[in-house]
Amino acid sequence: MKTKKPNAELVWKQVDDLLVPRLRMDVSDRAAYCYLLRHSRLEGKLVLRFSMPWLARGICLSTSAARRAVRRLIEQKALRLVECSTAGRVAEVLLPEEILADHLKEMASRPASVVPRASLEEEDFLRTKILREAIHAREGGRCFYCLKRLAASSRCLDHAVPRSQWGTNSYRNLVSCCLECNAQKGQCRAEDFFRSLFRDRKLTESELAGRLRALDALAAGKLLPPLPSAAAPPKTPALPASSRRA
Repeated sequence: MKTKKPNAELVWKQVDDLLVPRLRMDVSDRAAYCYLLRHSRLEGKLVLRFSMPWLARGICLSTSAARRAVRRLIEQKALRLVECSTAGRVAEVLLPEEILADHLKEMASRPASVVPRASLEEEDFLRTKILREAIHAREGGRCFYCLKRLAASSRCLDHAVPRSQWGTNSYRNLVSCCLECNAQKGQCRAEDFFRSLFRDRKLTESELAGRLRALDALAAGKLLPPLPSAAAPPKTPALPASSRRA
């Protein structure tokens, strides 16, 4: 199905200036979205049929990493899955202005008591002690990586996606962990570190699967830190008029 081709220059500016910071996209999410966008809407196609191996080759990631990126894009409503089968996937790839407009409509339709939750997306959780303690509290006194019980003196915060790989200080990327895991993980990504813990027999097979699911939930914003209402940051500003739908 052919549609009118959008202004490519404007689209890329909206991706970098609005979409990536608003959705807290990591490097793999951005790469997957841009590659799918390039082969669909920028070529005048509303929907795109693709396979995970094709996407993985195009963005130089493993098939499993590409699959996780697509799953997060669907959760963030950047993709609308039309069909999923052994032959591949058919998805509608939304333009940045369409994604952001939908997010703003969803926020506006929520009860007033729920709105502050959305504004957490803009918060730096290393900024204050209250925010840092909220991350520790969310993990329930256990190391996010090895699941060991933690004392207050033996815990720290770690970036699931390292800062050197564009990881942010968002609640979607910060976890509470033990000092040993923090030192051993270094600059590798959380999913790779989980597998090294499994190889070292510090995690069982079922624990590894559970940790990878928790990592997906973390990136999708499903692991909310407990915050007092007074600590909630101000509401997210509205989308600039030039980027709204006509």
